[in-house]
Amino acid sequence: MSSPRTRVYLISAAAAVALSAGAAVVLTQDGEADATAGQWVTPVVSSAAATTPPPSVPATTPPAAKPPADLPVITYAAGPSGLPADPEVKSTAAVTQGLHPEKKVALYDAPGGKPRAFLPSSISGLRTVVPIVEQRDGWVAVLAPSANRRIGWVPPGGYTTETLRDQLIADLSERTLTWLRDGKEQQRWTVAIGSTATPTPVGRTYVMGTTRMRGDIYLNMDALVLGSIPEEPEKMSEAFQLAHTGIHAWYKSSVFGHNVSNGCLRMPGPAQQKLVAEVGAGTPLTVLA
Repeated sequence: MSSPRTRVYLISAAAAVALSAGAAVVLTQDGEADATAGQWVTPVVSSAAATTPPPSVPATTPPAAKPPADLPVITYAAGPSGLPADPEVKSTAAVTQGLHPEKKVALYDAPGGKPRAFLPSSISGLRTVVPIVEQRDGWVAVLAPSANRRIGWVPPGGYTTETLRDQLIADLSERTLTWLRDGKEQQRWTVAIGSTATPTPVGRTYVMGTTRMRGDIYLNMDALVLGSIPEEPEKMSEAFQLAHTGIHAWYKSSVFGHNVSNGCLRMPGPAQQKLVAEVGAGTPLTVLA
């Protein structure tokens, strides 16, 4: 699953050239110089994932305006603009379907509304699977990547759906991360969260995939890349202003239970190993204040 971003943001767009090529990402944590670099890898879809038929299209489906040719495409470094806020930002209800664009699909600001950005089939080498959080009149709403607490509406056609069994819930007040499968709690861990200056973004987001992390401070484990970005990027160094938050292992157990990161969730090694092995792309994460 892929890269962190708490106080240790994934420099996934900071190195715009590298990222645009989907090649390498550099991670720096809490001011400690980190020479580690990781390569983007296509997330492994769990064996439990299954493709399901898209929602049926009712006769009253609002038509979709044709997207202009110059409509911006969402990238790891550049998120969408003009999309509505997530109306269920604190929801911990299970999300059971993910959307995968067959090519690229337009995200609209409402069913039958204005197209705001294209959602590509992959982002920086990570296969796109976004949680479907609402259905209305034949359209579906998905959590938007490279943005915080935003949803986009997709008209019928041009995508497939996949079953999502897993769910993550981070409680910042308790500094815990809970993993559920099919609605049942599997495990809960005490984690490190973002500092006051660089908080972990609250609301709903999702796992974009995984990236390889090299370096003893990350225990040389893969990290989970999240769709969320820094709340106040201007407070970050220039290299990290376009990065994403993530979930990753950390070498010091003394940080768990404290607000010390750049926004990422830091995990004990065994916990990170478990998540990387079990949780796939598209897995929703709700971060509660």
